[in-house]
Amino acid sequence: MKILYFAWVRERVGVAEEEVSPPADVTTVAALVDWLAAQSDGHAAAFVDRQKLRAAVDQAFVPLDTAIAGAREVAIFPPVTGG
Repeated sequence: MKILYFAWVRERVGVAEEEVSPPADVTTVAALVDWLAAQSDGHAAAFVDRQKLRAAVDQAFVPLDTAIAGAREVAIFPPVTGG
């Protein structure tokens, strides 16, 4: 699955995107974030405050408790502001 990072999340993780193969017990966006946080110090820094994260699965905005079964792409980003 492709993971995309935007804004300060990308800056803290250190890459704009990556391909990952999470274990079978990672079934939601929140569980994916927990698993990713354990992958590096940059990931841990980016995901320290889950309240400041938003997600999209296959380009549709979703809450963090959304299932990721069959997802091809998950994007993780800070809240979007208008302007």
